[in-house]
Amino acid sequence: MSGARNGAWQSGFTLVELMVALAIFLLVTGAAFTLLSSSQQRYQTESQVLTSFQEARLALDQIVRDVNDAGYPPPTFIASSFPANSASAPFAWSSSAGYPGSPCQIATGGGGTCTTATAGDTSPGDFDVIVETNPNPNPQTNQNLQWIRYQLIGTTLYRGTAPKASGADPDASTATQLVPFVQNVINNSSSAQIAQYQVTYPYMFPAGTQVPIFSYTCDTGTAPSPCPLAGTYNSSANIRDVIVTLIVSAPTPDATTGVPRVVQLSGRGRRINPNQ
Repeated sequence: MSGARNGAWQSGFTLVELMVALAIFLLVTGAAFTLLSSSQQRYQTESQVLTSFQEARLALDQIVRDVNDAGYPPPTFIASSFPANSASAPFAWSSSAGYPGSPCQIATGGGGTCTTATAGDTSPGDFDVIVETNPNPNPQTNQNLQWIRYQLIGTTLYRGTAPKASGADPDASTATQLVPFVQNVINNSSSAQIAQYQVTYPYMFPAGTQVPIFSYTCDTGTAPSPCPLAGTYNSSANIRDVIVTLIVSAPTPDATTGVPRVVQLSGRGRRINPNQ
């Protein structure tokens, strides 16, 4: 006799039950993959924000160091009379604006007499500064005096260095030496872009205007004052402090909100050379 006749029939899953189980499995698997994809996108966004923050922080530290060394070595440290061996001024500008004999006037929002005749930019200015210093100070060997320039072009902050040469133009000398330094800098955003950023970051871009990367405090003989308000002392030769503000956006918008992630960093460089 067959086994089927001697024993009970064994029950199994019906087709409906298999279909229900398969549907549940697909739902659970789809939710897991959706969560995984969202997590990966969030991780990518956070990594980009962290990278942008670190890049901006390193750049800020470098700018502050260069400003702190501005004007070194001063003429009082130099036995030689060669101008290329000493800093004529802590901050340089174009010879078309009278460098080094006629210090230019600093203005906000661009302009001022620091405006160069060739490029139409300003240095010192909101988004452009040229530091005159020896990055490797040594009173005995002063052959390394340089012009160090930071200039924002589009959304990239560039840095360039050029050896100081007697009779040379700091603007022209550094303009061909610029290399990318910080990406995705948005200090100079348009009015429409600023309005979009302020929806998520209402405290950025006060008054809905561009935020200078560089703003200046001048020595006035008494108390330091913002350079444009310093009257007769409003000169690049009298700059004491440089306030540096970097607003940097992550390369891609946040995967969840679709809004760009933005960080703002601020620092202060203080010209500490007492002999300049």
